[in-house]
Amino acid sequence: MPTIAILPGDGIGPEVTDQAVRVIEKLNELFDAQFTTELQPVGGAAYEMHGHPLPESTLSLAKSADAILLGAVGGPKWEAIDRQLRPEKALLGLRSELDLFSNLRPAILFPELADASTLKPEVVSGLDIMIVRELTGGIYFGGPRAIEGEAGNRKGYNTMVYTEPEIERIAHSAFRMAMQRDKRLCSVDKANVLEVSELWREVVIEVGKSYPEVELSHMYIDNACMQLVRAPKQFDVIVTTNMFGDILSDAASMLTGSIGMLPSASLDSNGKGMYEPVHGSAPDIAGQGKANPLATILSVAMMMRSTFANEQCAAAIEAAVKQTLADGIRTGDIAASGEKIVSTVEMGSAVVERLIG
Repeated sequence: MPTIAILPGDGIGPEVTDQAVRVIEKLNELFDAQFTTELQPVGGAAYEMHGHPLPESTLSLAKSADAILLGAVGGPKWEAIDRQLRPEKALLGLRSELDLFSNLRPAILFPELADASTLKPEVVSGLDIMIVRELTGGIYFGGPRAIEGEAGNRKGYNTMVYTEPEIERIAHSAFRMAMQRDKRLCSVDKANVLEVSELWREVVIEVGKSYPEVELSHMYIDNACMQLVRAPKQFDVIVTTNMFGDILSDAASMLTGSIGMLPSASLDSNGKGMYEPVHGSAPDIAGQGKANPLATILSVAMMMRSTFANEQCAAAIEAAVKQTLADGIRTGDIAASGEKIVSTVEMGSAVVERLIG
């Protein structure tokens, strides 16, 4: 039976993953899917229990499971501890240890939420973008890195590094994604300033020769940020580096009305993946039943499609979410003025009730 590792994490992570597990259990009931789930702590929660944000038991489960569902990690409680023991190191460790180099972040606007976006409906209506972010290289992993010197004269530095093979494999991932969509790919870099971006652009162009059907374009990161809020529907698939992808995907989240609506997948070369909402741990609302679980539930849909090749389950989840929104059910982050607001559990229940076999 396929095993899904459930890593709830911190803040609202346990609340939203609880609702996603309910969806998985409903899939088992409707489709005899036979998914099993196993729980392990990660991030700050794991640090409190084991003295490390990514204990061996958690890493072992992540390696042995067929897929991973992560909630969120981090919070102000752990900001003062040693950098190597902070919750975020668990996230970087999982990506590195499992070689999850290809991060897929869709930004899709459900028609029912057109008014929830801060942009005009005509600008975002029909939005459907896929951001492909390189996830295990770049400035977040490069060395040397340090803070050095005496107080009053310290310096901090990080190193952005990419090798040709790293760029090639993420480029192939993005081109393959473009082939499944509208066959348009925009590569985002800063080649006018950074040598690493010069190499990035050269390699992407070379890889593109193997995908003649895909229209390849290039854009500097600063212009891409502007264009994303000016005319987002010009994009189909965007491929970019770790740091630039981090920035662009969070910006894209607000086009859809709420960061609570966006799922993500981080995949290795064989399709095994870690799936998570992009919203983070949101400690300010943790434990209050205010969190929107739809991004986590939609991450399960991505899991069904990308790792398990189970289109039936993926489509059922997406249809249930769409129907839930069509029925006017809203958590606070996507509710218009005067609309009734439901809790995290109530939103999860609404989706489960609308799952149809």
